[in-house]
Amino acid sequence: MNNTADQSGRLVWLWLTLAVVILDQWSKAAIENILPLFGVRVLLPVLNLTRLHNPGAAFNFLAGASGWQRWVLIALAGTVCIALIAWLQRLSRDANVLGAGLALVLGGAAGNVIDRARFGYVVDFIQAHWQEHFFPSFNVADSSITLGAALLLLDAWLSRRAAGPAPR
Repeated sequence: MNNTADQSGRLVWLWLTLAVVILDQWSKAAIENILPLFGVRVLLPVLNLTRLHNPGAAFNFLAGASGWQRWVLIALAGTVCIALIAWLQRLSRDANVLGAGLALVLGGAAGNVIDRARFGYVVDFIQAHWQEHFFPSFNVADSSITLGAALLLLDAWLSRRAAGPAPR
């Protein structure tokens, strides 16, 4: 009973990946149309929209490098995307939390790699803060990666719990 549908694993989760990429790219284009670079719109006392360009990785890591980081980060993200697709394909049909988590991480990685390939930087625009303390700005792709990572942790916890107590 090993038919083609069974061999596709959880590639059905790629619809979520595609939805994340579309929402991410749409939101970044919208921000570029409504805010100039470094422009700010206050949404709440703790939340702003602000258009920033991040040539580095998370938390602006490597942002000050001479440009080589663009290609290294594209290659790294591309490798991660291929690995995530392969992992999705091997999942069992009942691995829904893990499938959703992988699809969200994949969508976020793909959304940011599209920016990096097109522009040489990632468009960030969500800025959370408390008084004068600002969290690094982020975007829909970053949020998707974070939510996906949380689902991966939840899946690991649920799997360990289902396996029962560890032998002593």
